Parts: sequence; structure tokens; C-alpha cells
Amino acid sequence: MEANTGSLKQESAGKPSRTFTETARRAQIVGAAIEVIAEVGYAKASFTRIAERAGLSSTGMISYHFSGKDDLMREVVAEVLRVGDAYMRPRIEAQTTAPGRLRAHIESNIALLKEFPDHLPAVVEVLSGARGEDPSLREFTASQEAVFDFLVQRMREAQEAGEFGEFDPRVMVTAIRGAIDALVTRAAKDPGLDPDVCGRELADLFDRATRKAD
Repeated sequence: MEANTGSLKQESAGKPSRTFTETARRAQIVGAAIEVIAEVGYAKASFTRIAERAGLSSTGMISYHFSGKDDLMREVVAEVLRVGDAYMRPRIEAQTTAPGRLRAHIESNIALLKEFPDHLPAVVEVLSGARGEDPSLREFTASQEAVFDFLVQRMREAQEAGEFGEFDPRVMVTAIRGAIDALVTRAAKDPGLDPDVCGRELADLFDRATRKAD
């Protein structure tokens, strides 16, 4: 998960606005889908399971609001991104130094596991399970790469300003992203994992790795 990711396209131009009831029902279905995917995985997240979790009388109610599983999965990804960005962005932007922003980025990302325990495991499942099947999810992957390049550039600028030491920014951002993803995967299998401790230790690790030598 990255802050400032942008979002997947959710509605096509020219479609009529949804009613409050329709919007609420879609949100209910998406929330149930997130829970089911986090619990049983992408492959087993059937409309039947999701309908049961949402308390719906039939899967037809899902089909009424979503054109298919791909459509629902796009909304799942978009919702996780929205929640993640709303949670992480203010914490990152409140910091005035590059080391502070890096720490806030890592700690707030991991803290999502505590505040929204199903969201990150669900989106990891969707993106790995649906990889290559859905053009809009490929679009998401491309947008994430653009964010990756943005973070590399910000890290390079911090080096030039003397806030970080000498290292390859691209390697460092790759390591940070990989470490966060690994913790998300571990959290899905280890309910005893403490996000606060993990986030702090991971932030400490990368603080030392990026720190300018005395």
C-alpha cells in the first residue's frame, strides 16, 4: 500500500448517479467481499460466500450492482486504496523532514493492519489472484509503478538536501515496499502479530539504513 496512489476508475462517463440506497448496498457488498477475501482468499471468494456474509437473500443482489467478479474486485481495490490514503496521507504530510515522513509512511502503513485488519490482506489477495486477467487491475499496477518512481525521486531529493545518506534510492524503495508486503502476508497467517511493534521496528531499521553517516 502506498499513500497518494490515485484511484481506479469507478464509473463510466454518462452513467446516471446512484441513489443513496444503491450506494449503501454497494458499500455493504464491498465490505463483505473484503472480509471474505481476507478470510478464504481470492479464489474461494464466491458470490455465494459474499452474499451470505453481507446478509443478502441471493447472489442476484450482487449481480444487480456489479457486472461480475472483476467489477466487484475493482471496487474492493478502490475502497482499500481510499481507506489507506485517508489514513496515511495526513500522518505523512504532518512531518516536516524526510526521515519523519519515511517513518510515518512505514508506521502508518503497518498500522492499517490494526485499524483495518482485513483490508491489506484482501487487496494483496486480489492483486495476486487476478493478475493479468483484468485490464483495470493492470492499470492499477502501472499506477503503483508511477508511485514507486515518485518515492524514488523524493528519496533522491532528500539525499541531495543532505537528509539521507548515500545509497541507491531505487533499491531502498524496493526493500521498503517488499518489507511492508511481507508483513502484510505474515499478518494474514499470524493473528498474534503486533502491528505497532512491527511498524516501529521496521521504521527503526530503515531509519538506520537511510541515515546520513556522522
